[in-house]
Order: sequence, then structure tokens, then C-alpha cells
Amino acid sequence: MSPTRKVKSAGRYGARYGIGIRRRLLKVESKQKKPHPCPYCDLKRLKRKAAGIFYCTKCKIEFAGGAYFPQTLTGGIVEKMIRQKSFLPSVGELVEATEETKHPAEAVVETKTESKKTSKK
Repeated sequence: MSPTRKVKSAGRYGARYGIGIRRRLLKVESKQKKPHPCPYCDLKRLKRKAAGIFYCTKCKIEFAGGAYFPQTLTGGIVEKMIRQKSFLPSVGELVEATEETKHPAEAVVETKTESKKTSKK
């Protein structure tokens, strides 16, 4: 069955599911099916293999992305922050916070392993 004039590819559902859902489906499918640029070779050769799995037909690279698009909205925001380097002033605080939380956990693990060794003797 070919797509219809008004509803395009959502015509495959006929009168089922309601027009609102079919319109939302059209918005997602139109963006999903168009070729996306590959993050490695920068050519528009990316194809969606399965939900969240994309591959480039030129450089044969396969990677995980969003369910429908190669890059999620959050991933785009993070990439933009990295390009602008707006996160650099707070990197020191982040490193200190991770070190503070990391050391007590290691101490707990070490004491548990030491107590196991002493109980076996």
C-alpha cells in the first residue's frame, strides 16, 4: 500500500490510532529517515540500523545514539558546552568532589577485605 497524499507514510495505519498520533509519527519519521552526518567522516551517510544503533555506509563505523536520532538533545547540549569550554571553571570543583567521595569508599572496601583475611586465619 503506497503512502497517501495528505498523511504520507502514516497512511499505512488507515483510520486507526487517531490523527494526533499519526501526525506525531510523521514528525518523528521524517527526521528519522533523512540522512544524518557521520560524526567521524562528516558525510551524510548515517543510517539507523535498530533503535539507538546507527552506522555509516562510508566509513563502516557503528555506534549508539538516541532511539530515533543519532544525537539526543542532551548530548547536543553537552557537546556544545565542550566546544565552548564553558564548563572549565567548575572542573576543579568536580575533581575535588569526586576525590572526596572516592576515598572513603575505597577505605570501606579495604577494611572488608582485611577483615575477611583475618577471619580465615
